[in-house]
Amino acid sequence: MKTGAKILVESLQREGTDIIFGYPGGVVLPIYDELYDSSLRHILVRHEQAAAHAADGYARASGRVGVCLATSGPGACNLVTGIATAYMDSIPIVALTGQVPTNLLGNDAFQESDITGITMPVTKHNYLVKNTADLSRVVQEAFYIAGTGRPGPVLIDIPKDVSTTSVKDAPLPEKVVLRGYNPTYHGHKKQIEKALHLIAAAERPVIYAGGGVIASNASAELMSVATQLGIPITTTLMGIGAVPGDHPLNLGMLGMHGTEYANFAITECDLLFAIGVRFDDRVTGKTETFAANAKIIHIDVDPAEIGKNKRVDVPIVGDVKAVLTDMLGLLKKSSGHDAWIKKIKHWKQHHPLKCPSNGALHPQYIIRQLSELVQGNAVIVSEVGQNQMWTAQHFCFHNPRTWITSGGLGTMGYGLPAAMGVHFARPDVPVFDIAGDGSIQMNIQEFGTLAANNIPVKVAILNNMYLGMVRQWQELFYDRRYSFTELPPVDFVKIANAYGIEGVRVESPDEVVPALKTSLECNGPFVMDFRIEREENVFPMVPAGAAINEMIGGHPRT
Repeated sequence: MKTGAKILVESLQREGTDIIFGYPGGVVLPIYDELYDSSLRHILVRHEQAAAHAADGYARASGRVGVCLATSGPGACNLVTGIATAYMDSIPIVALTGQVPTNLLGNDAFQESDITGITMPVTKHNYLVKNTADLSRVVQEAFYIAGTGRPGPVLIDIPKDVSTTSVKDAPLPEKVVLRGYNPTYHGHKKQIEKALHLIAAAERPVIYAGGGVIASNASAELMSVATQLGIPITTTLMGIGAVPGDHPLNLGMLGMHGTEYANFAITECDLLFAIGVRFDDRVTGKTETFAANAKIIHIDVDPAEIGKNKRVDVPIVGDVKAVLTDMLGLLKKSSGHDAWIKKIKHWKQHHPLKCPSNGALHPQYIIRQLSELVQGNAVIVSEVGQNQMWTAQHFCFHNPRTWITSGGLGTMGYGLPAAMGVHFARPDVPVFDIAGDGSIQMNIQEFGTLAANNIPVKVAILNNMYLGMVRQWQELFYDRRYSFTELPPVDFVKIANAYGIEGVRVESPDEVVPALKTSLECNGPFVMDFRIEREENVFPMVPAGAAINEMIGGHPRT
């Protein structure tokens, strides 16, 4: 006979879990008592939201399912932002929450919340376990659902009496079979043949690759298809890293803050080959003008995404890696698209991303110096806002799962706790959190977690004493009426020191590289407070509702 808490811990170990990010409370004490003697590593965060983000960062960097744990009521509710973040970006996590005993459910008991109801819109599936004998099966199913098909978060709500009741642990099936849940992995052969026919007839093709390529571990297959056919590739924010940043076919990121040449290429292409993408509004701009003259092929494991925002000529439902592998078996080497590639090279030469050099401390310079210093041997995490866009634009990523950021939900406060999770997934490489002074303060209490566990995350704060991206919109579209976007000055180095973390303030360009090198030489966490130009903007930029070739802050069109 085993208690539910023991069954839970053993079930997690059976699924390959090696680390949990969590915060204890009353109704999860039986689980925490079982963890006390367990081989599972537990990282005590300082806020439950950070536990969800850390599990998310771990999952993105490792490709495995991340796990977080919180108590009932406010503890469970504090996970919601992190769960929603993972849901929007299709990240596999399992969130474990405690619940009041089953006999008190629905009675408004102390610290009771209907967390399964609250999270229903932002989970792939969730469970309220009322029978201890079901616990092993539920954990097995949760991990299977989270990590298969289109990945996503799954929540398991566990009443206290389910944790304390002892039962005989039920045997588990070798294979999970769930009625109504059968993801399609291999694309239809005729659809693949139709796609290849369109590709062969195209004169100005572009591959538009997203987070689905990363999730499917299909970067090698993507590059094989692109190089054999000579097709340029643009990536979404979530697809960065799928293509080496310095590859000749890489157009960089497209969309609102994408490169000018990527947006020009999309506008003028006659074939758009969309792979693991959502056609979201930050990419498409004015939808009717997005690839308006192109035939569209779309590969996605989730059939609901195909045709949702944009009409598709050849839909292919299937796992990206499997479909591209099948496609490679049928490919004939292309003669190339010389005129098209030549035009794109012209755009690249005449419309590069700008990096100011007037002697002031510019964020673009900091990002480029970091990129040059680490040479791809690091994982870069970002917060959300200008810091995120500058990093996406100016850092040269060489490999998948080395760029970790909140895309769909755009969650401020994501970066610091996510970076903690990334470290435990990739302890072999340096981990940097590129932050804004607004976003870092959303979860700044996690400096305590860094210090207590000596987690060697390097935090680079691009400090302009504004909510930078919101201020930028106010400057451009609200006549510089900076309504509640200016932040008071904060000495982040003193805050870091108060937690026992080393740090340095940087105020001039010649201090940038020494500060970055010092952070890398430090064996523990390190905080860098970069005092950047206060009203620096992220350009180019597509205004809301405009077509993606209608950028501001770029170069004159040539």
